Amino acid sequence: MLQQRILIVDDDTDMCRLLNRFLTRNGFEVSETYSGKKTLAWMDANKADLILCDFRLDDMDGNHLLKLIKQKNPAVPVIIITGYSDVKAAVEVIKMGAYDYITKPLLPDDILLTIKRALNESNNESGEVKENSNSVKKINAQEKKKTPPPDIIVSGE
Repeated sequence: MLQQRILIVDDDTDMCRLLNRFLTRNGFEVSETYSGKKTLAWMDANKADLILCDFRLDDMDGNHLLKLIKQKNPAVPVIIITGYSDVKAAVEVIKMGAYDYITKPLLPDDILLTIKRALNESNNESGEVKENSNSVKKINAQEKKKTPPPDIIVSGE
């Protein structure tokens, strides 16, 4: 069986090396790029089964790069990783086609499970927001916690 190829996109080379070693030990073929432009050039010559992409790169933001990745290969699952927890950004990238939005620090078991789930589901790509993604579950949980506005009774003459 061929190894599945994961592309890591992060301007933090230490993070790339750490993820590369971890994913290689878990049976994946791993490539790295350190900018949005290099990622797009890499995609012109190579194919990834999944992309782990930092949300904030030196040369472009995650929204723009995700849009360009999806134009080149709409079926590739993209997991956005970031050091910033931002519900609005998470919702936006998932609506744009990201598989999930995960905040750093990355927990090895969680990221591995998310990667395997994304790869297993990639054959069923429908372009819809995936209700089982961790980010969607977190957002739904936050929405349920919000209390509704109080009932207001207006009376008068």
